[in-house]
Amino acid sequence: MSYVDLDGIPTWYETVGSGPPILMLSPGGFNAKLDNWHSFGRYKDLQMVRHLSDTNTCVLFDRREAGRSGGRLERLSWEAYAAQGAALLDHLGIGRAAVMGGCAGCSVAVAMAVSRPAVVASMILFSPAGGAKYRLAQHARMAAHLAFAASEGLEAVVGLAGQTGGSFSAEPRVGPWGPLLASDPAFASVYSASNLERYKTVVAGTARLMFDRDTVPGAEPEDLLGLDIPALVIPGDDDSHATSGARYLAECLPVCQYWNVEVGDQSEQRVADRLAGFLADTDWR
Repeated sequence: MSYVDLDGIPTWYETVGSGPPILMLSPGGFNAKLDNWHSFGRYKDLQMVRHLSDTNTCVLFDRREAGRSGGRLERLSWEAYAAQGAALLDHLGIGRAAVMGGCAGCSVAVAMAVSRPAVVASMILFSPAGGAKYRLAQHARMAAHLAFAASEGLEAVVGLAGQTGGSFSAEPRVGPWGPLLASDPAFASVYSASNLERYKTVVAGTARLMFDRDTVPGAEPEDLLGLDIPALVIPGDDDSHATSGARYLAECLPVCQYWNVEVGDQSEQRVADRLAGFLADTDWR
């Protein structure tokens, strides 16, 4: 593991295994750190990196504002996340790679495919985050954060992040920069001194533009329909990973395989075999 500066943002990353590269876009919402592939929810049981690294080089990283990576106080976007992943590939000298997203990482993957199609050889979209309840939940969390910041001030947000560890999912009042506020005193100092009214605009814009639809965000359907990148979609089935979102991606992606298997039947070995089969079918070496 090591750090690299990507457009002014320190990024914590590692590579595991050998063979054709796969850029792994972590699950975990705004706390999308590379450790989640090993320890977060279903991913702990499925151990996909362990299986994929038998035949591929897995490129993992803490997304900006998460884990051990840095960040900036600016309107967040799926494209900004995609730019970080693409910059990491460029740093590693990888011109083209398969891209795998888990949870909200799927939105980053499709954003990358649309903005940088020459870089993305294929996509695995596992349990895409999306659906009406997902959108409503994200807006509610952002609203809770804005209400706290407006009433108590940004210094209070910093203090709360320090007390709670900064997890936005566990404590919405800390906001999407919570993990960074808890781990980076220099960033926390800049944050607390920021103009509150401008900050409120940044947060409102992030919520409106990132969570703008009742399906999987990240790219416009017309742009997805124009892609010729092979994709494998594996559905989730809960309030944050609606099956309808996975079906939407399968509808919009012209070269797509949809694995119509219920979550309860997506065992470690079945998932490993399905991923291996897809990658073998789309081997671009």
